[in-house]
Amino acid sequence: MRILHTSDWHLGRSFHREDLLGHQGAYVDHVIDVVEREQVDLVLLAGDVYDRALPHVDAVRLADEAFARLARSRARVVVTSGNHDSAQRLGFGSRLMDAAGVFVRTSAADVGRPVVLEDAHGPVAVHGLPYLDPGALREPWDLPVRSHQAALAEAMSRVRRDLAARPGVRSVVLAHAFVAGAEPSDSERDISVGGVSRVATTVFDGVDYTALGHVHGSQVLGDSIRYSGSPLAFSFSEADQVKGSWLVDLGPTGVDTAEFVPAPVPRPLARLTGTLEELLTRADLAGHEDSWVQATLTDATRPLQAMDQLRRRFPHTLVLQFAPTQPTATTPMARPTGRSDHEITLDFVADLRGAPATPEESSLLRDAVEACCGDPEQDQAPRI
Repeated sequence: MRILHTSDWHLGRSFHREDLLGHQGAYVDHVIDVVEREQVDLVLLAGDVYDRALPHVDAVRLADEAFARLARSRARVVVTSGNHDSAQRLGFGSRLMDAAGVFVRTSAADVGRPVVLEDAHGPVAVHGLPYLDPGALREPWDLPVRSHQAALAEAMSRVRRDLAARPGVRSVVLAHAFVAGAEPSDSERDISVGGVSRVATTVFDGVDYTALGHVHGSQVLGDSIRYSGSPLAFSFSEADQVKGSWLVDLGPTGVDTAEFVPAPVPRPLARLTGTLEELLTRADLAGHEDSWVQATLTDATRPLQAMDQLRRRFPHTLVLQFAPTQPTATTPMARPTGRSDHEITLDFVADLRGAPATPEESSLLRDAVEACCGDPEQDQAPRI
């Protein structure tokens, strides 16, 4: 059985306020192309179909189109909900979709009930585990502690009970969790609020292939345990990651081969560091002029209108930050005596920028100080 393992589509997500829906649509086109070109039998989508529990109508429309196209393809599909999804909304109509070969699994009550598929070597039991909130499951599942380890351990005990009744069957598990050994990115939502987040790889012992979701970088935790990562970068911390999905061949006794299939890159990411003059003139940066750019300026003083200047060369600059090569003056912790608030703000501007405020700026700062600073002689209102 040939499997395409993907996850974390986050349909409807933006990137520093830039709309990604067109790029996500291009990824759906890519998935359909891979399914047909590589003769894929089973597509796995391991959680976070949407970016939010109440997705925008355009994101829902794209998901509907993706599932309909996959239903018309040669492949069967198993989809699970992630921590960003609403399990109830994503799971609506799942019994109808089953008939089309798109199996959406979002309910903890269905854990241990697999989708059973067949290939030339016999049956394959596919157990789709939705994101499992330990807080919500501790009482109904009688968990010993409030942790993701406990929730997934109980889920896998139910999976193993099912597999024990199917001797000789091969097994595939989808799970959406933070598994020990994985390296996170800045763009993943912290799930520790639902209990201790880290899960041991041993939870999945004995499974022929475990398709993980949640971590946005592709990672291999073992021959049979992998993260596909997200199909697009969602933070500049992912600028160096190659995005894509795993193409896995499941043979008669387990995984035969696993090949990473890179996803299309509609617009690359670049993290550029240097003085403003360097970034505007360096010839070797020409290849980033169409990239989304995070610029870190190392000028000793902050250049005026730096973002406007950068965008003349790099029109898709999204983030501007400063890391001067020389330390800047620190803001005093105690109020200097004998100096007005206006004078203190002027000193701050001069220290921060390395140049005094202009007369227009000085006038604006005076107005701001007078607007926000109360009369020190005024009686304080009594506390109630």
